[in-house]
Amino acid sequence: MTFNPDSNISGGKVSRRSRGAGMAVGGGGILALILAIASPLLGVDLTPLSGMFGGGAGDQSQNQPADDLDECQTGADANSNVACLMKGAAASLDAYWSGKFAQEGISYRSPAGFVLFSGSTSTGCGTASSATGPFYCPNDETIYVDTSFFDELRNQFGANGGPLAEMYVVAHEWGHHIQKVLGTMDNLNLQQTGPTSDSVRLELQADCYGGSWMKDASTVPDSSGVAFLQPITKAQINDALNAASVIGDDRIQEQATGQSNPETWTHGSSDERVKWLTIGFENGPGACTTFDGNP
Repeated sequence: MTFNPDSNISGGKVSRRSRGAGMAVGGGGILALILAIASPLLGVDLTPLSGMFGGGAGDQSQNQPADDLDECQTGADANSNVACLMKGAAASLDAYWSGKFAQEGISYRSPAGFVLFSGSTSTGCGTASSATGPFYCPNDETIYVDTSFFDELRNQFGANGGPLAEMYVVAHEWGHHIQKVLGTMDNLNLQQTGPTSDSVRLELQADCYGGSWMKDASTVPDSSGVAFLQPITKAQINDALNAASVIGDDRIQEQATGQSNPETWTHGSSDERVKWLTIGFENGPGACTTFDGNP
């Protein structure tokens, strides 16, 4: 999707941390992502990260001043810069979900933070590295993204790329925050894996929530009543569906080992991820019933 150039994205609560001292990362991004799928912490896009990828000096980015991306003010900025795109996505997603909760008479709270980082950074769930990919930490209710992941999606996983594909990733992580606010994460068995596990259901529901935002994104207004985003195109929808497909458990396992083991899945197959993103896009968040019956 393309932002309306004169839309106001200044309300997007995104900060950028300076590059940390650097944690030694071995095995490459694709191996780390496979491990992330095989060994999730809390059933979201996160693994037990501390020390997982080897030794190192540790991250010091939390000691650096945060950059609140003050240069990102308009939709035109979002269309020309990936960091501003993240800020624009945050502004749109926050407005969308605030409106949806208000319609249902439910109290909404924004994520505590949305952090762009490079290399490694500290989080409420441990130390994160670029290799883990984007994730939501429920402990500090913060989304963490190293935007180099978008290059990895294209170069290592073969995704088409594009701004909606990149914003879909953010919308998925925001979906985990919605689950935290609604209490969906409570009392789940997130140690089990497999196609019908709570972990997979949680991830597919986050995909569905991301799709529901895509459905209405072009109608969500900024503080002045200007729609953040222009109407979605068929090509952009296909880019988002393609991104969901290439990070399915089966696709990643087959790419790494030549075979897929459904009993170890934590995020869902390519077909399931596409299916639930589509359900959300076509029917809205009320249809994101992955915990009812088989996902």
